Amino acid sequence: MTTGMLGVVSTAPPRLVVAGLGGDSGKTLVSLALLQAARGLGLDARAFKKGPDYIDAAWLAWAAGTPARNLDTYLMGVPGVQQAFARHATGADLAVVEGNRGLYDGADAEGTHSTAELAKALDAPILLVVNATKVTRTLAACVLGCQTFDPEVRIAGVVLNQVSGSRHERIIRDAVESRCQVPVVAVVPRLPGDALLHSRHLGLVPPPECRGLADLGRRLAEQVGARLAMPTILDLARRAPAAGWIVDQVATPGDGGGLRIGYLRDSAFTFYYPENLECLEAAGATPVPISSLTARGLPAGLHALYIGGGFPETHAAAIAANHTFLDDLRCHAQAGLPIYAECGGLMLLARSLRQGDRVSPMAGVLPCDVELCAGPQGHGYAELVVDTPNPFFPVGLVLRGHEFHYSRLVPSASPPPTACVVGRGVGSVAGRDAMVVHQVWAAYTHLHATSTPEWARGLLGAARTFALGMDPARNVADGV
Repeated sequence: MTTGMLGVVSTAPPRLVVAGLGGDSGKTLVSLALLQAARGLGLDARAFKKGPDYIDAAWLAWAAGTPARNLDTYLMGVPGVQQAFARHATGADLAVVEGNRGLYDGADAEGTHSTAELAKALDAPILLVVNATKVTRTLAACVLGCQTFDPEVRIAGVVLNQVSGSRHERIIRDAVESRCQVPVVAVVPRLPGDALLHSRHLGLVPPPECRGLADLGRRLAEQVGARLAMPTILDLARRAPAAGWIVDQVATPGDGGGLRIGYLRDSAFTFYYPENLECLEAAGATPVPISSLTARGLPAGLHALYIGGGFPETHAAAIAANHTFLDDLRCHAQAGLPIYAECGGLMLLARSLRQGDRVSPMAGVLPCDVELCAGPQGHGYAELVVDTPNPFFPVGLVLRGHEFHYSRLVPSASPPPTACVVGRGVGSVAGRDAMVVHQVWAAYTHLHATSTPEWARGLLGAARTFALGMDPARNVADGV
């Protein structure tokens, strides 16, 4: 409950962090099934994802029926994480936070920004999902090690995943419950790796590209949800202590009244944090969804365009075939329309996208070509320092974000101009990121509006200036 300009959340909701011993432990399946089961009981369940992740968050939103929010101490800091959680979880019957990687895996040997650190920041108990493939009593040692590794981390329950039979279950359950003194709250049988959720190079296939979501929900409930001891799990969540986090009112990012901000939203472009679009709406701007696959061009009357990330590589043929859209996009860029593009958006704005022997023409806004590689070309947290005038951010600003891409710019003797030096991460070319052409910003780095309030201010400012027929780059450089 908040009051006035500055409020205090007197009681945080029942909450749990679903963590694992590593990647592919089953955290996502358990989190989805838990959210579904809670909704089936008539509970208001809210979903959160630890770390900068679009795809898992999209699946959590599907299961919860409401937008999932990302929580990350690197991007937001501990107070920012607490405020974001309180703002979106207050009033819920259950808040489920899916962790990432292993429980104690962070940015360094100290586990900085790990799931464990997030759980401590939220004062939340943990459901630890453990993969039981080819192991029995040793799992109890793993759980016990996680319990003692950091006494401030509270492991409240254990989920056994990939269990091969009743004898396998009995040995592990007895060992965990007797030695670790925590209940086993679910036992999930051995399932093929892609029995429910399918994966590809960046992780799971996003919900918009999956057919038969209703059937998937039914199978998830039968194979995972039905095996959750919900009364015990809800009791553990309700034991989470009360919290008193200070929640500041979200500042309006600027005057967006009358501005129309287009954004690409289709199965090729799905990587958008809800907060980014909400910030634009809170300022009075109107976000306008556009399909790169079916639109003949950009709608009339746009003052800026926002192109998030996604999978243009899996839709390359359909995008390339939409000649009128690509031509219109290029014409608008050349006419000075402010365009803010991240990762997949950068790929769309390039001259071409190369995948082996196949070359797909793209919009041709940027003087570069992009190629898809077999492995990640950038993966993790990123930090940029703006050192060149541009339409969106003032020189000297430090931007914290993240990158995850399998594509890279095709090496060229004349790399395109960029606005930022990379302090952490890979970027797009030669230790730099954010190509700037016309009034276009195209970077591999993704930004979150909550942790970077300058993002919404910059986009709205460029849009307002465009609407007034002025030069956005000049105004940002002058500090306007």
